[in-house]
Amino acid sequence: MLDVRLFRNDAEAVRSGLHRRGEDPGAVDEVVRLDAELRNLTARRDTLRAEIRALSNEVGALFRDGRQDDAKELQEQSRILGAEEKALDAGADELAMELRERLLRIPNLPSDEAPDGAGEDDNVVVRVEQHDAGSYAEHQRVPHWEIGEQLGILDVERAVRMSGSMFVMYRGAGAALVRALCQLALDRNVDLYEEVRPPTLVRTDTMISTGHLPKFEEEAYHLERDDLWAIPTAEVPLTSLARDEILDESDLPRRFCAHTSCFRREAGSAGKDTRGLLRVHEFDKVEILAYATESQAQDLHAEILERAESTIRDLGLAYRILDLCAADLGASSKRTFDIEVYAPGADRWLEVSSVSWFGDYQARRANLRYRPTAGRGTGILHTLNGSALAVPRVWAAIVETYRQPDGTVAVPELLQPYMRGLTTIA
Repeated sequence: MLDVRLFRNDAEAVRSGLHRRGEDPGAVDEVVRLDAELRNLTARRDTLRAEIRALSNEVGALFRDGRQDDAKELQEQSRILGAEEKALDAGADELAMELRERLLRIPNLPSDEAPDGAGEDDNVVVRVEQHDAGSYAEHQRVPHWEIGEQLGILDVERAVRMSGSMFVMYRGAGAALVRALCQLALDRNVDLYEEVRPPTLVRTDTMISTGHLPKFEEEAYHLERDDLWAIPTAEVPLTSLARDEILDESDLPRRFCAHTSCFRREAGSAGKDTRGLLRVHEFDKVEILAYATESQAQDLHAEILERAESTIRDLGLAYRILDLCAADLGASSKRTFDIEVYAPGADRWLEVSSVSWFGDYQARRANLRYRPTAGRGTGILHTLNGSALAVPRVWAAIVETYRQPDGTVAVPELLQPYMRGLTTIA
């Protein structure tokens, strides 16, 4: 969340940032009001506490001097003040909780470098790679859900029968392709990023740490009996790896990668883009994430983007890089670059990775701190992450792009070592 001191010292900057996002800046006034009330209440409480301590010392001295009546009179004053102090303390706790709830729902401020815009149509195409619209043959213009059914590698019908709409099942070489993509993404990043296999179910405070709660509660799967949440991305548990710890600056940056299943309710989809693998409730993904100081963050942002891009490039897929405008940024992000692959059968650009810099927004929620090498106290970490590879849409783009005239699918050379020697899916 945002530092409350920013609201005190430069509320106009917060209003400006929220305006760029298309958010109502009226939330700023409410935070400023609550913060002022809280500080006033806290000051009155602390003054009373000091008076009570002083009275307590006087009472002790009077008892020692044998002046019991005077001591009891001061004790009564102390009791009255104590009751008032308790009421003020309870009021301060209530205000602090209300202020925190307000702050948790306010999105991050976009970076100055993030382009302005009103929505996804204003995202800036940084570059397009390996794409020639006229180069695709008729046999590549078949959507992956038809190819998958013809080859017996994607079974949507039985998955829906088992689990409901927007669940899918991969079979045979299709399942092998899922595993191959995940192993490829891990192998290309474990040279620098520590592999982690985190829990798939997490507590509420872990979801709050990344900003997925409370804002996106309707998008998440909640196991109410145990009060656990199915993770929508490995970003959630990876962000909390060092929660409530203090890292040494000399150990930064810290880099992690993880392969997990991910779960999203897609509550707002309402029939939109639900064919095949365009939008599903469960999918596999390899995530890369880093902790950094503010001065390290920009280089790491570029590093994560290059790693995610290089895998798509080396798979031989057409793709483009988008610089998301302020109004299309995720709630926790300061700046995001999206990677979209072109799927010729669906004739769509499909987002396969969002590479984001969150500043200290998530770290404040997760209490991620570091001890500077020079100086005193602690600093707040910056977090960054991106999808090294999200399976469904990459799977779809491969099946469509590599479809052959005879209906088979050639396995990209990069994946063949992971496919048990299979070079063609027939």
